[in-house]
Amino acid sequence: MPDKIPPRKARQGRKGLPVLLVLVVALILLMIGWWAVEIYGVALDEQQPVEMPSSTEIPIERSGQVEADEEL
Repeated sequence: MPDKIPPRKARQGRKGLPVLLVLVVALILLMIGWWAVEIYGVALDEQQPVEMPSSTEIPIERSGQVEADEEL
């Protein structure tokens, strides 16, 4: 029968603070990165020109009458 290995030596790794610390720091860095991308996206959106639809298909009324194109 093989020799018994003590439990402390048989463990693969330690639990506790180091793993939790890495996960929390990674989450904080992810949130900072997401925030930076949001700010950059809003700044780009405000710089884009707003296109207004052309009004060539909408008849313009003058003094209560529709243009001659509508009457045909």
